[in-house]
Amino acid sequence: MSLSPSSRVWIYASDKPFAEADVPAIRTKLQYFAQQWVSHNRQLMADADVLHNRFVVLMVDESQADASGCSIDKSVAFLKGLQAEYGVDLFNRMIFSYQDADGTVHSVDREAFARLYATEQINENTLVFDPLVATKADLDQGFVKKLGQSWHKRMI
Repeated sequence: MSLSPSSRVWIYASDKPFAEADVPAIRTKLQYFAQQWVSHNRQLMADADVLHNRFVVLMVDESQADASGCSIDKSVAFLKGLQAEYGVDLFNRMIFSYQDADGTVHSVDREAFARLYATEQINENTLVFDPLVATKADLDQGFVKKLGQSWHKRMI
């Protein structure tokens, strides 16, 4: 589905990658949820995906119907079900994800991230993932950025 660049985005970073074999089923479940997602009995123009086998992305084009508190609660309940089914943590906001030189994505807690920086295993040029992007345009243009140009820098 092609959504507007101003579409609202929620990103849930997993503490570990989904098994490669599970990703197609997770994508199917996400797509089904997005197609059925409603707000005050109005169909939301929504889409969902898994990126890098560890980021669950939900998007809503709110030009037709806003995602309400109740609809957001439904998405959280759905994601908690995915979390339980696949044995991951999607709600720890202190998980930091970065990409190493060979392209492998890693997720660590804040203390481990700070240690990696202090020991120069990661640096200003390390690519990090920003799960706080707010729109599809932000996702497309700023989800991956250098550590030195991200909010992550303040946390180490």
